[in-house]
Amino acid sequence: MPGTNLTREEARTRAGLVRVDAYDIELDLSTAREGGTFRSTTVVRFSATTPGADSFIDLVAPSVESITLNGAPLDPASFVDSRIPLPNLAAENELRVVADCAYTNTGEGLHRFVDPVDGETYLYTQFEVPDARRVFANFEQPDLKASFAFTVTAPSGWVVVSNSPTPEPVGEGATRVWKFEPTGRISSYITALIAGPYVGVFDAYENGEQRVPLGVYCRPSLREFLDAEAIFEVTRQGFDYFQEKFDFPYPFAKYDQLFVPEFNAGAMENAGAVTFRDQYVFRSKVTDAAYEARAATILHELAHMWFGNLVTMEWWNDLWLNESFATFAEAVCQAEAPGSKWPHSWTTFANQMKTWAYRQDQLPSTHPIMAEINDLEDVQVNFDGITYAKGASVLKQLVAYVGQDAFFQGVQAYFKHHAWGNTRLSDLLGALEEASGRDLKAWSKAWLETAGINVLRPSITLNTDGEIESFAVLQEAPALPAGAKGEAVLRPHRIAIGLYELVDGSLVRTERIELDVDGPRTEVPQLVGRHRPAVVLLNDDDLSYAKIRLDEDSMAVVTENLGGFTESLPRALCWASAWDMTRDGELAARDYLALALSGIGRETDIGVVQSVQRQVKLALDAYADPDWSEQGLARWAAAAEEHLRAAEPGSDHQLAWARTLASVARTDGQLGLLAGLLDGSVEVKGLAVDTELRWTLLARLAATGRADEAEIAAELERDNTAAGQEHAASCRAARPTAEAKAESWAAVVESDKLTNYVQEAVIAGFQQTDQRELLAPYTEKYFAAVKGIWETRSHEISQQIIVGLYPSIQVSEATLEATDAWLDSAEPAPALRRQVVEARAGIERALKARAADRAAGAR
Repeated sequence: MPGTNLTREEARTRAGLVRVDAYDIELDLSTAREGGTFRSTTVVRFSATTPGADSFIDLVAPSVESITLNGAPLDPASFVDSRIPLPNLAAENELRVVADCAYTNTGEGLHRFVDPVDGETYLYTQFEVPDARRVFANFEQPDLKASFAFTVTAPSGWVVVSNSPTPEPVGEGATRVWKFEPTGRISSYITALIAGPYVGVFDAYENGEQRVPLGVYCRPSLREFLDAEAIFEVTRQGFDYFQEKFDFPYPFAKYDQLFVPEFNAGAMENAGAVTFRDQYVFRSKVTDAAYEARAATILHELAHMWFGNLVTMEWWNDLWLNESFATFAEAVCQAEAPGSKWPHSWTTFANQMKTWAYRQDQLPSTHPIMAEINDLEDVQVNFDGITYAKGASVLKQLVAYVGQDAFFQGVQAYFKHHAWGNTRLSDLLGALEEASGRDLKAWSKAWLETAGINVLRPSITLNTDGEIESFAVLQEAPALPAGAKGEAVLRPHRIAIGLYELVDGSLVRTERIELDVDGPRTEVPQLVGRHRPAVVLLNDDDLSYAKIRLDEDSMAVVTENLGGFTESLPRALCWASAWDMTRDGELAARDYLALALSGIGRETDIGVVQSVQRQVKLALDAYADPDWSEQGLARWAAAAEEHLRAAEPGSDHQLAWARTLASVARTDGQLGLLAGLLDGSVEVKGLAVDTELRWTLLARLAATGRADEAEIAAELERDNTAAGQEHAASCRAARPTAEAKAESWAAVVESDKLTNYVQEAVIAGFQQTDQRELLAPYTEKYFAAVKGIWETRSHEISQQIIVGLYPSIQVSEATLEATDAWLDSAEPAPALRRQVVEARAGIERALKARAADRAAGAR
């Protein structure tokens, strides 16, 4: 449907013609328990700068009953291709649209979910990027802000939450009516409605005379696991920190946080009514890294209340302003807020966010942070590691460049000047330039308007006495991947150089030098004539965005003593550098395994431990020589069992190693241990074999043929919840039989009945790296089906299939050839092409890394 794909030019033209005043939206959700459709009535008042001109309004709905413009009826049949034409506009206009809109099971628009525990129906909206139009007719673009007043009819006994405070419902009988006060001027994509028999816990944020009501909601079946006070604690820390740094009070009337089922993203910053995936309500033991990730998400969404909601981008090419700022804000708040439990947040940022950014920035789809967004399909595939993580990394460097005080002074001026409005990048840069006194045009051009990543290496020469004779930082700009737009460039970097010595087995920083790096070679005269330290670490404290390499002597020390750094951040930087070298084919997969085996036992940061565990598994599956990889997997599985048994009972490390063993167990003894833990015949002291861990153990047993349908059904009977049904679907798809694979493929590709979460679970179970031969026939089937999937399914559903079912485990030239043949012949839409090209790049990278590992094995 081309009409759903609003272009930037169409949006610009419409914004020049229309100014929207207000929406009154009536939704009748009395049909929610039955599903199907619901009645949506929208009245929108707007003005036109050119009376007599034509425009259109957006709506995605099965049918329209009536359209009335300025008192005159329009033919409902004019509603075509998700648009309603608006002819001959007056200076002031009132439009009324009555439509039957559809409940969804895809996590887009108004999502409908039935909880198997209580049989009740739960609804929530998800509108970003363009899905408010699935619920009510509107001008679906961020710069046409308006006030929104919702009136909702829903079953008696339900809770209904929206952007404005929840009113007392009125009425009698089977339904009630909730009439919400109008919002301030906001964009349509941050409006929200959450309805159903949710349960809530309530508190307030108080600061002097300011009082903001707080609510935390979930389904009743999760209430026993809802640690609301911990969520409120992080929320209050965010309120304190952001209001101080932004010098602007929280702009909405209340702040609700709702944990909802089958949510596609981590969370969504709906104004005053943030929705989160309800996996953040932990029903089993998780590591501290999971609590840190949840806190980061809470703070990310709270930061959006100012950056994104109060002040909003004009068009989606500045999406990065929303997401990069919120990502930076979550990390700096965790690092600096009084009472934060995660002051090491920059370690997590370096370990996870920047690794994501580096990966994204080396794909053929790499793009400038300020991306060119021509239409809605462009933006829907642009919620990526550049928009979030690279942008946040660059903002962190900007703070180091202009100073944190000046940075936040600029941000404060920006909020005050543009409150409730729309902006472009130039508006923010202008405020920062005025506050800092620096000209940021050259910085913006280098960092925001060009693609690609730089590499920093030390160049060190010593004299005969072992003293440094010359020291320079070399900067490289590797060529952009084939197909990427633009050229690689060198950039200015503000970095620190850390000098480390071995002291009683620990690597201790003895000195830190901060400097600007520009051009291909930057001399560092401060180090000339000095004794060479054990380790020289470029970009210490992770101030800049660049891949770093260690010199040969530093690499040798780090290989033997990576766990010896006394601080977590330099360890994370070295782990990240080693992983990046592995992905680039500079470090063999077998050598990365050796590094992990020697260093992970001393790693105390559980987030880093879990990242390394995932990376080792990926390296052995994708980057190792296939003739050797089984040996590597066997070594890793043996190490996982050893660490599991040696870990402190009940510790996060013990749980992490249990999960790692469950992902890689292969011998009879190891699989027997999993089965024994599951049936209770074996115990590991302190290890709680709870609901989620049970499913993790069963998944591996199912994938290796050690558990069949009877065991899966029995486990589902123990845990017949929504999560249990998803796990069971994944286990069934993982079974190593042709029949199981055919059933899974048919359920996902040949039918559209699965919900978004069940489909995701089936795909995850279907793709098993131990089953390459069994899955080989599906390469041809994938390319036969993928274009039709894109054309007939919603964005979220099609993206799951396109990315998840790509034959990524079939690392071969034949897979590249099949992909290229499809790209040459299928004429895919740009957004579809991008997803397939990105997947292809993974195969190409894996082949290069395998060649490097093969060469290392031959030495």
